[in-house]
Amino acid sequence: MIRVTKQTDYGMLMLAHMGSRPNGQVHTARELTEETGLPGPMVSKILKLLARAGIIGSHRGVNGGYSLARPVEELSVANLIEALEGPIGMTTCSIESGSCEHEDCCPVQSNWTRISRSISEALERIPLSDMVGPPSDPA
Repeated sequence: MIRVTKQTDYGMLMLAHMGSRPNGQVHTARELTEETGLPGPMVSKILKLLARAGIIGSHRGVNGGYSLARPVEELSVANLIEALEGPIGMTTCSIESGSCEHEDCCPVQSNWTRISRSISEALERIPLSDMVGPPSDPA
């Protein structure tokens, strides 16, 4: 089974929550913890990673917190996964050439690379705005 980590699942929940609010609204870690029901330490960790990746902006001061750096229509599911998990790939060798001692004689590496590329491209085409509301018709 292929699955995303809890961290990425929680990150999606947080971004969906932020994206369902008016554009530019600032959210505190405490607010996101209370409104999503997620553990506070995990919320803080995810917010820092998303800010480092430029998906959200960090605002200091009395009215500080976090806001989306761009509208949810301009962010993709791939952006979130890459920010929280790293490059999207089915195998290490499909992401980084030279990472496996069997690469020279491996008959499946090129296929794993092709599959990884297809998955990444598919996730890139799904905007986070699709994750905010009710599910739409499958494409």
